Amino acid sequence: MKRYFLLILMAVVSFPVFAQNKPANQIFWKSLAGHCGKSYEGVVTTPISENDPFAGKKLVMHVVDCGEGFIHIPFFVGDDKSRTWVLTMQDGLIKLKHDHRHEDGSPDKVTQYGGIASNTGLAGIQFFPADQETADLIPASATNVWWITLDETSFTYNLRRMGTDRFFSVKFYLTKVVES
Repeated sequence: MKRYFLLILMAVVSFPVFAQNKPANQIFWKSLAGHCGKSYEGVVTTPISENDPFAGKKLVMHVVDCGEGFIHIPFFVGDDKSRTWVLTMQDGLIKLKHDHRHEDGSPDKVTQYGGIASNTGLAGIQFFPADQETADLIPASATNVWWITLDETSFTYNLRRMGTDRFFSVKFYLTKVVES
């Protein structure tokens, strides 16, 4: 009887430890999905020129469509609503794609580029090196690495083109929901 009691006690005590051992990308995913239905304003945090398409524009991300294995985040740059970040779970890893559309809803000729995380990353950051589809579509982007950081107060979307000076970052403040 003592043996059974010890086995049951060990199982009960060890269960919470195993239950909390989720892969980091699942923690990231759950945290991001918790923002579904909300919109946030952001700012470009890297230097940009006056004639840059992002200069002087209101930047808003809308975490609008969350389902089993996908999160869609339209990213508005002023009145330009052509961009959506599409995150999907693929074989236990997060994939980031950029869906670009014309006003009539038809796909842009440069769309569906991005990459898949090479590992589970960290709970607060996920990296996405360019995939082969991206390299074929935009050869200069073959060395792109995108990453998203996420914590209680902010979401940042980042792009670095390795081997060049190209670096872009936009930060959204999660402490203040805006109307979508």
